[in-house]
Amino acid sequence: MATLQSQTLPTYTVGDYASFALAGAIGCGVTHGAMTPIDVIKTRIQLEPTVYNKGLLGSLKKIVGAEGAGALLTGLGPTVLGYSLQGCFKFGGYELFKKNFTELVGVDTAKKYKNSVYMGSAALAEFFADIALCPLEATRIRLVSQPNFANGLIGGFSRILKEEGVGSFYNGFTPILFKQIPYNIAKFLVFERASDAIFGAVGTPKNQLSETKLTLINLSAGIIAGCAAAFVSQPADTLLSKVNKTKKAPGQSTIGLLGQLAKQLGVVGSFAGLPTRLVMVGTLTSLQFTIYGHIKKMLDCPKAVEL
Repeated sequence: MATLQSQTLPTYTVGDYASFALAGAIGCGVTHGAMTPIDVIKTRIQLEPTVYNKGLLGSLKKIVGAEGAGALLTGLGPTVLGYSLQGCFKFGGYELFKKNFTELVGVDTAKKYKNSVYMGSAALAEFFADIALCPLEATRIRLVSQPNFANGLIGGFSRILKEEGVGSFYNGFTPILFKQIPYNIAKFLVFERASDAIFGAVGTPKNQLSETKLTLINLSAGIIAGCAAAFVSQPADTLLSKVNKTKKAPGQSTIGLLGQLAKQLGVVGSFAGLPTRLVMVGTLTSLQFTIYGHIKKMLDCPKAVEL
């Protein structure tokens, strides 16, 4: 990315951050919603690897054959709403924290330690994003793992709230943090560095590239970032699927349940569904960054902080 000079550090208004958040919401909501069928298959493989043991296509045929094609859209409502909320905080928060960290330490220091700025910004943004996401992700997993649990988002959310209380929505908060924070750090860090490398290889200044070339670069860097993020967060993603289906024993803590499930899964089991998730996350991450860039341009957002 272009070198940032002190005098060109952009000034953002509340409206600018709202635009970043809206662009992030659209990017995440649309892409995760479109990936719902693959997410259903991935979740089934994680929860019942002995039943869905024929890979992506084999599991697809098994689900459709037993439950019909509509089963592939199970959890669409909580997926779109949950990840739209997450996208607000993820992208809007990332821009907020990156800007403030840069101002706090100074441009020269931020440039010198850019990896730390990227990682810290991504981690903080994801923490707040997960607070918004967790109840809807818990609802989604329950609907996917128990097809007869409820009819859609409102029914599933209401039943969990009525029968298990608000706390049940956050049973998976610890694993979702273990999953999403490393995921988001890898996602933004690798995207920033991959973009730098690709722009450097192209050699043409960014402001002289066509929209088509910029889109291709965003897609390419997004695929690299998505695959890296999927790999580092896969064990926690598997645990998240399990913990939202497994009830704690009397007196058992969430950490205790996580330890129990991790022991049962083992290293191999914790990576169940990884090929499917690589396809899913690599695709949606590349599309998220591309959509995010286009929506920001449509909303006339100011230039992002570039280190």
